[in-house]
Amino acid sequence: MGAQAKVYKRRIKSVSATKKITKAMEMIAASRVVKAQRRVAASAPYATELTRAVGAVAKGSTTQHALTTESENPTRAAVLLITSDRGLAGGYSSNVIKAAEQLTERLIREGKEVDAYIVGRKGVAYYSFRERKVTESWGGFTDNPTYADAKKIAGPLIEAVLKDTAEGGVDELHIVFTEFVSMLTQTPVQDRLLPLSLAEKAEEQEKKGEILPLFDFEPSAEDVLDALLPRYVEARIYNALLQAAASKHAATRRAMKSATDNADELIKSLTRLANAARQADITQEISEIVGGASALADASAGSD
Repeated sequence: MGAQAKVYKRRIKSVSATKKITKAMEMIAASRVVKAQRRVAASAPYATELTRAVGAVAKGSTTQHALTTESENPTRAAVLLITSDRGLAGGYSSNVIKAAEQLTERLIREGKEVDAYIVGRKGVAYYSFRERKVTESWGGFTDNPTYADAKKIAGPLIEAVLKDTAEGGVDELHIVFTEFVSMLTQTPVQDRLLPLSLAEKAEEQEKKGEILPLFDFEPSAEDVLDALLPRYVEARIYNALLQAAASKHAATRRAMKSATDNADELIKSLTRLANAARQADITQEISEIVGGASALADASAGSD
């Protein structure tokens, strides 16, 4: 076998090994995204009803609560960005980071300082490379988040909202994550968690034709809000973490399928080139044999 054909054979072997890896990763991501999708579906009703309950309590009372009252002159905002701990997911992390950058630029144009809270090593690496300040970061659980992880994230954020801005607190809390729409579609989402926009919630309920009942509060509306709002933030963050995890697995599956398909095409191309090189080697060997036989025949004829 000629040298060129050996090179092609080695490359085919290398690409085939890579194809096995990408195929295995595709199958793993496919199994994980189904589980993640079920967890998203299971968590959504609780988050939705809790949001509805908080909105109903806040709207049904005259209490001026720190987590539902708009600041007259907001000067500082917190942005929670949810990315991934790992790569190999196409443009998943870069797309959600781009959405967070757009939100940050908008808040700065509105005259607000922005505190960055990051989930996922990809987001932390992005900010570290650009030497930008990160108030707090978390990682190591983005593929399979738990409610305990959401609670751990929510604590410092609620504390920042309750603090005065002069002491390092914030007036608003925003979250940026990737919403899982389908296996083919995952969309970066910018959402304001706090203060809760009662006008928007009321408009949504009117569109759905919901009629809110009248409430009596015991011991008081403020105490009810104190109990409900931390759970509201935790539930919303947990749902966002699950949405992001499902989106990441779907993006990984799509990226690995594309890599596997590309490996197939490359193997076919290299196989054709290897066959052509082998045929060229055989043709050359036949030509050399024919040429040698002709030379021997001419030499024999000359001696006669």
